[in-house]
Amino acid sequence: MNELQLLDLAKALASHRGLSLSTISTYAANDGKFFGSLATGSGCTVKRAAALLAWFDQNWDRDLEWPRDIPRPSAKQEDAA
Repeated sequence: MNELQLLDLAKALASHRGLSLSTISTYAANDGKFFGSLATGSGCTVKRAAALLAWFDQNWDRDLEWPRDIPRPSAKQEDAA
């Protein structure tokens, strides 16, 4: 998982829901500027990236396909079951 993949998830979900990137940023990161900052080259900690990935996994719309190039945490849990 890297910052660009998090940004891709944010953009995909924002587009699907018809929301701005800053709105998704507020929902996912509790910071309306977070994904905008990632887009301009800022980074984040591994802990925050993991928390954001978990948020996307739990809040992803069922009618939106998860990007194939980004491993989904719940898919790993389903494979283990």
